[in-house]
Amino acid sequence: MQRFVERNVPAVAGVLSVVSLALVFAAALQVVPAGVLPRAPESVLAAIPHVNAAINAVAFVVVAAAWRAIRRGNVERHRKGMAAGVALFAAFLALYLYRVALLGPTSFEGPAMIEQFVYYPILAIHVVLAVVCVPLLYYVLLLALTRSTAELSTTNHPRVGRVAASLWLISFGLGVVVYLLLYL
Repeated sequence: MQRFVERNVPAVAGVLSVVSLALVFAAALQVVPAGVLPRAPESVLAAIPHVNAAINAVAFVVVAAAWRAIRRGNVERHRKGMAAGVALFAAFLALYLYRVALLGPTSFEGPAMIEQFVYYPILAIHVVLAVVCVPLLYYVLLLALTRSTAELSTTNHPRVGRVAASLWLISFGLGVVVYLLLYL
């Protein structure tokens, strides 16, 4: 299996991206029947946005530190940091999708002017960047998992990774801004 993935990283990243994004949009559009998912207590559902904001903030710091580590040549710290960033992102996504599948998206309760000219543009950029990041992250992750450290520098991993990390950091940061606009 590893040889297949190694030879077909772009295709495998594409398939994983399509499946992942289909799951995301199914949950966001509430296509998943609510009865299929076990329902957590209301206090847990109410806590998810706050937990996710904390996850986003921590993930931002972790990914930024991992990016700094690779710029300083510390490959092992970079690898661990990016793995932690992926794990944090997966935790965020699982919690977010679970809550959205059950309750739907959270409505903006502030002034219409702020909603139209601040909230929606920030939310749109956040969502677009998150969607664009998915295939890029799968691509660099699969390269990292199927190549030796020495080989990675001869692949697209460094170039695509810089783009993916930049967009990922912006998306994480805007996720915290969206949270602040919705809940404060």
